Amino acid sequence: MDSCDGEVAWRFGAAKPELAAADGEIRMRALVSRIYGCVDASDPRPVVPLASGDPTPFACFRTAPAAEEAVTAAVASGKHNGYPSATGVTEACSAVATYLSRYLPYELSTGDVVLTAGCNHGIEIMMAVLATPGANVLLPRPGYPLYEARAALSGLKFLHYDLLPEKGWEVDIQGVKALANENTVAMVIVNPNNPSGAVYSSHHLAKIAETARELGIMVISDEVYEHFVFGNKPFVPMGVFGEIAPVVTLGGISKRWMVPGWKLGWIAMTDPKGILRKKKIFASIIVYRGISVDPAAIVQGAIPQIIANTDETFFTNAMNVMRETAEICYQKLKGIKGVTCPHKPEGSMFVMVKLDMSCFCGIDDDIEFCCKLAKEESVVISPGSGLEMKNWLRISIAVDPPLLEDGLERVKSFCLRHVKPIIMNQAS
Repeated sequence: MDSCDGEVAWRFGAAKPELAAADGEIRMRALVSRIYGCVDASDPRPVVPLASGDPTPFACFRTAPAAEEAVTAAVASGKHNGYPSATGVTEACSAVATYLSRYLPYELSTGDVVLTAGCNHGIEIMMAVLATPGANVLLPRPGYPLYEARAALSGLKFLHYDLLPEKGWEVDIQGVKALANENTVAMVIVNPNNPSGAVYSSHHLAKIAETARELGIMVISDEVYEHFVFGNKPFVPMGVFGEIAPVVTLGGISKRWMVPGWKLGWIAMTDPKGILRKKKIFASIIVYRGISVDPAAIVQGAIPQIIANTDETFFTNAMNVMRETAEICYQKLKGIKGVTCPHKPEGSMFVMVKLDMSCFCGIDDDIEFCCKLAKEESVVISPGSGLEMKNWLRISIAVDPPLLEDGLERVKSFCLRHVKPIIMNQAS
């Protein structure tokens, strides 16, 4: 239909409120892209990428040879070129169930596992499945912004509970209880934690499970960094407490095996009482998975061998490097004016750092700090504003140790250059 001035009156292009509400993930990516755009191309020094948790550019984080060999063998076999089933290749689901059961007080069956195209796909599925009219889910702050984005796109309301930096970024249990209402259906935890680097103790996880039981909600436990720990606390799966409250565990091979591009994850029903099946949650997951994308059949075919053949020394060596980078980061940050690291990272690939903006001259907030840092020192860091944590920074420590050390020295030089003179005089 033509308008009066002769132009076509196109019917599409109306604003979609759900997309506007889902811009959290986009906002963080846009901020990081903007910061990269501030880097001075004439700077001869290498850019230090401390904004994202992708360790694959660094030789010290290359995946295990056994994993590469398993994928090569899966390709050569010619057995994995077709469409896999809606839940995943049976042998792959079985291998994941056996792998997860090593760390649980009960056995998972093949039917308890649904394979996904990475952990992000699992987030998408769970937010969609829970999006019944009026329902809401409790999300951590700071957290992983894809949860907000996927919840908003699905029409699922979300409420933020706080993680407490003064308590090692533990969940504010009382805050969760105060926040939940009759429409709350689940709470999300991320352990080991992105972005804080915290690893939750067995005692704290038990309190979370008891809180979920008291509220009558499930726990969605994002464990994509499972066993990716290098501090004093061991990793404990939330599913250990599945007898107390039903737990949906999200995981994948991207972090532990250092292969985020392979896009193989899972949703596991770590729910020995079968509550999630009785409430039709598992059936809904299968339905949504059936109309969604499939993880690559080649990687599914390789998973049994990836899990079975990867030597423990690979994981040990990787965590030794992470332990080194965590120590470098924590010690270097101690000596920088205007910057505080409240908790030494113990797991995942990140740490949260607090900025004291009163220490700096001519820098108003965390975004301006990151933009100027990129321009002057070619160091790229994520501003906390992308995680609703204004005047905080999220720093990736999954970087080659000498490059991380160099980058943090540049951060120190930047802060010294911009610190207020009165603070400089006090320091000296």
